[in-house]
Amino acid sequence: MVESLIIWLIVGAIAGWLAGLIVKGYGFGILGNIVVGIIGAVIAGWLLPRLGIALGTGFVAALINAIIGAVILLVILGLIRR
Repeated sequence: MVESLIIWLIVGAIAGWLAGLIVKGYGFGILGNIVVGIIGAVIAGWLLPRLGIALGTGFVAALINAIIGAVILLVILGLIRR
């Protein structure tokens, strides 16, 4: 249980940080990036299977999913901020 939470936080932090680099100008600090990464993972976990995209299982696939979802989230947030 605790290990799962730690993995979620690590994946969220890495995904949020990388998404912030990909979508420049939309970083939210370390805690914000963790939140963006976790929400991004949820978005990608819901959206990608509906589009017929399956990246597999494991840490790397979870990280890629979270990055894709975090980028989508940052783009949407960037559009709303304008």
